[in-house]
Amino acid sequence: MFDIIADSACDFTPEMAQKMGVEIVPFYVSLDGEHYRKEGKEIAVRDFYQFMVDNPSAYPKTSLASIEDFEEVFRRQAEAGRPTLCLCFTGRMSGCVGSARNARELVLEDYPDAKIEVMDSAAATVTEATMVENAVAIRDAGCTLDEAVTWLEAEKSTNNIFFTVGNLDYLIKGGRIGKVSGRAANLLGIKPMILFKDGEIFSGGVARGRQKSFEKALEQLMNYLDVNGGTPDDYRIIVGYGYDEEEGKRLWMQTRAALRAKYPAAQCEVGLLQIGCTIAVHTGPYALGMGIMRRWKKQ
Repeated sequence: MFDIIADSACDFTPEMAQKMGVEIVPFYVSLDGEHYRKEGKEIAVRDFYQFMVDNPSAYPKTSLASIEDFEEVFRRQAEAGRPTLCLCFTGRMSGCVGSARNARELVLEDYPDAKIEVMDSAAATVTEATMVENAVAIRDAGCTLDEAVTWLEAEKSTNNIFFTVGNLDYLIKGGRIGKVSGRAANLLGIKPMILFKDGEIFSGGVARGRQKSFEKALEQLMNYLDVNGGTPDDYRIIVGYGYDEEEGKRLWMQTRAALRAKYPAAQCEVGLLQIGCTIAVHTGPYALGMGIMRRWKKQ
């Protein structure tokens, strides 16, 4: 049996983390650029979104969990003799995995026999959540830490997110998209489709209008299943939403209905998760889409 640590970019609520037996190391967020608070612990995700909506000209900032934050957790695990798997936000967008790896080395100096594995999930938000859910399933089936690491490393490339945002302002601010093309798209009412895979953000095309962007994201999910084979039951699928919970529930229902229509013999389970502060800083309050990753199944 091993323990699971994840950073808060997996967007688990405290209730979810407790139920699954996962400890969360939080990122930090700042509303004023000076004072930073721990995501989900010192500032609620809902309060963070409300600030963004009420202050559209403000651009909050985020900061990664520190070496000391991870060291405190790892040292406690080492003292207890508990094998530990730590899953971190994609290293291509954050230095969080570096903080965790440095903390691991510090702890191993005092506890050389400690078993601590730090993994770059190559994932974010809903797909980091699927990584953690798979790790929990592997742990609960009685598999070893090494078995978990081997499977997760082999399958993490299957995680994709198909999503859209309210406008491109936050991506422009964060340097994820050019100012000229971004502002032109905003003026034309074009909704950008964004693909997250291999730990990075790519263009996923465009759609005209919010509802069309929902349909486009769903179409991309269906195409993914067609290309990769199997049924929805072979994957973990989670719909993620930002500020607008009702909009998230609407896409969640549309996704389940579309999957069940195409795969009537499958259960077509779909999760629903609010995207946390760490991602919202870059996407704005109205990100919406779905993530997918292959599901671990006991042989």
